[in-house]
Amino acid sequence: MGIYTASIKYVDDQFFEITHQNTTSLHSLLAFVMSLILIFRTNSAYDRWWEGRKAWGNVVNSSRNLAIKLSAFLVRDNEKKENFFLLIGYFVESLKVHLRDKEQVDNIKSFIGATFPDISHIKHLPNHIAARLMMDMNNLYKENIISGEQLMLLEKDISAYMDALGACERIKNTPIPYSYSIFMKKFIFLYVMTLPFGFIPTFGYWTIPIVMFVFYVLVSIELLAEEIENPFGMDVNDLPLEEMTKNIKKNVEEIML
Repeated sequence: MGIYTASIKYVDDQFFEITHQNTTSLHSLLAFVMSLILIFRTNSAYDRWWEGRKAWGNVVNSSRNLAIKLSAFLVRDNEKKENFFLLIGYFVESLKVHLRDKEQVDNIKSFIGATFPDISHIKHLPNHIAARLMMDMNNLYKENIISGEQLMLLEKDISAYMDALGACERIKNTPIPYSYSIFMKKFIFLYVMTLPFGFIPTFGYWTIPIVMFVFYVLVSIELLAEEIENPFGMDVNDLPLEEMTKNIKKNVEEIML
């Protein structure tokens, strides 16, 4: 953009002179419109990031609540507690990889398959593990280890798991509409490419750093929105799912074992 603006200024000095003075008002009007669109763009992207964080916050809270209740209900049955500890850990691990890529799903299936060998055909792993958790809790009720009221308390945390899973899938599977994103890019491109013609009569060679700065700000805002609109990846600005998963398993282990 610096070279582009300098070239226009050079051609203007050598061959003709840009004399119109009123284009800055047009750019000011367009800048106001662009600011509204960029605000909506960044807000919608941040809302997606924050909703993903809240969903994972619910996973953290539900895991702790589930561990506390099971630890209280199964005071003398360490084997069953350890089984539930494994299932809670597998759920959060499978949720993490489910939101990322298929290769990691295959890896986690191999890892979990050492304990639960019948999962190789499962396509939606978090659903399967949540269902297994619920079935094992129902078996506790059938064996008269827990009461019906206690089963209902445990079921609330499984429902919270599924609500968080649904919220994360909604974010992952519903990207920002392509037409909106491409329109924003075209708008920024055309706006910045016409800036030199409006600013050169007023600012002269100072137009070069001005246009470079405006371009940097506008493009950075657009790229920032793209960076955070899918919060479940492995980039620096994505949610720290690895750390959150480790903390959940550590907390559940401290409670149950």
